Amino acid sequence: MIEAHGTDPVRAAEEALMATLDEGELMARAVEGLAAVADARLAERDGRSVVALVGPGNNGADALYAAARLAEAGYAAAAVHHDTVHDGAREAAEAAGVVLTTEPQVLAEADLVLDGVLGIGARPGLPAWARAWVEAVPETAYVVAVDLPSGQDPAGSVLDPHGVIADETVTFSVAKPVHLLPATEQACGALSVVDIGLEVEAEPVVRRLDHDDVAALWPVPGPGDDKYSRGVVGVVAGGEEYTGAAVLCVTAAAESGAGMVRYVGTPSPEGLVRSAVPEATYGVGRAQAWVVGPGLDAGSTRAKAQLAAARGALAGDEPVVVDAGGLDLLDTGVLQGRAGRVTLLTPHAGECARLLARLTGDDIAREVVEDAPLEHARRLAGASGATVLLKGSTTLVVPPGDAAPVWSQADAPPWLATAGAGDVLAGLLGTLLAGGLSADEAGALGALVHGSAAHRANPGGPVRALAVARALPGTVAALLHR
Repeated sequence: MIEAHGTDPVRAAEEALMATLDEGELMARAVEGLAAVADARLAERDGRSVVALVGPGNNGADALYAAARLAEAGYAAAAVHHDTVHDGAREAAEAAGVVLTTEPQVLAEADLVLDGVLGIGARPGLPAWARAWVEAVPETAYVVAVDLPSGQDPAGSVLDPHGVIADETVTFSVAKPVHLLPATEQACGALSVVDIGLEVEAEPVVRRLDHDDVAALWPVPGPGDDKYSRGVVGVVAGGEEYTGAAVLCVTAAAESGAGMVRYVGTPSPEGLVRSAVPEATYGVGRAQAWVVGPGLDAGSTRAKAQLAAARGALAGDEPVVVDAGGLDLLDTGVLQGRAGRVTLLTPHAGECARLLARLTGDDIAREVVEDAPLEHARRLAGASGATVLLKGSTTLVVPPGDAAPVWSQADAPPWLATAGAGDVLAGLLGTLLAGGLSADEAGALGALVHGSAAHRANPGGPVRALAVARALPGTVAALLHR
C-alpha cells in the first residue's frame, strides 16, 4: 500500500530527524537518491546534458547538488538559479564545473531538467520569476521534479496548467497528496520514492492499494463455505431501454466470485440475463448486499415492481451499491434512513454534480466537479452520509467524515473509458460488499481489480465492458497468487 502524508507532518518529521543527524546529512541522502535517478534516466536516453532549475529553498539546493554530482560523472551540467542560492550547493556546483546562470536560454540543449523551483511548503502557482524558466523547457527534455512539480498544489486539490508537468517526480521517504490525487497526479508523471530514513507518525491522508495488497483483502472462500456464506448479491438493474446494463452487472458479480446472484428486472433484460448468466436466480429475496441502479430508469411507468425492489433495498439493512439510475432515487429522507448502514455511491462527475445539487440546493456544473474532484466527493460524502466512489481516470473513494483517509486508485488503461464499464464495476463492488468488506476498502479494491481486468482483457488495446467482466476470474486468480 502507498500512503501519502500531509505536508505539515512530513516537515515535522524532517525536523525531528535532522536533530539526530550531523548537519547536512539528511540533504545528502536526498541528493544521493535524486542524482542516482537522474543518472539512470540520462543513461536510458543516451542523454549528455542536464539543467537544474534552482529555487531559493531546500529543493533548489537538492537540484543544484545533484547537478554537481552529474557534472562530476561527466555530464554537461548547468543551473538556472534564483538570486538566493544555498551556499554549500553553489560551492559544490562551482567546484564541479556546473554553468551557473540566471538566463533560461541554457535550457534549449537540455536532455534532462531537474525541477527544484519550489518545495512542499510552497503555495500553489509558480512565482513570476520562474515562469520564463518553465516556458523555456524544451518538449524533448525529460523533466524530473524534486519532491513535487513546481507550481502544483502540495495538497493535490487543483492543477496549475502553467506549472511544471513532470515526466517523473522523485520524493523522499513518503508520498504526499500531490502525488496521488487526481487533480495533480497527472503533473507528477512516474513516482520514485527515495528512502532517507524519515518516519511520519501521523495517519496518512491518502491511501492507494497496490497489487500485493489484494491477497490480504479479497474474500477467499474456505472449505466450510457454501454459496450463501460466500455472499449473495442482489442486483436491481437494467430496463427496457438499457437492457445490457443488467447483463454486464450480473456477469461481473458472478465472475468476481459471488456465491449467488439474485436479479430483479423487467422482462427484456431478464431474458438476456437468463441466457447470459444461467447461474443467476430471480426475484426479491435474501441477499448479503444489493446493487441498485445500473441502467435503471427511475421514472419508468413499466417497472413498478423493479422500482419497488430498488426502494426496498435502499430501505433495508444490507449494504448497498448505488449506481447510475439508482442515484436518482436518493433524497435526504432515503439517505437519513440509511444512516449507520453500509452505503457506497458510485457517481461519475456529472452524476455527482446533479446529486449534490439535489441534496444541497446549490447549482453545480459537471466541469466544476471535474476541476476539483476531491472537494466535491467530500461534499457529497458529507451531505449523504455515504461513502462516495467518484469515477474517473483516477478513482477517489471518500468515506464520510473529514478525518478519514481518502483512497485514490489509478489502475485502469484509458481504453476503459467505454460504455458499460461502470455497470461491470458496480457488480464487482456488490460481490465485495457481500463478502464483508467495508465500503471504502471495497471501493478501492474494486477499482484496482476492475482496472487490472481491463489491462488483462486486451493489453495495450481496445476493450469491451463485457470482456472486462469475463477477465475478472483470471485477474483475481493472478493477483491472489502473486
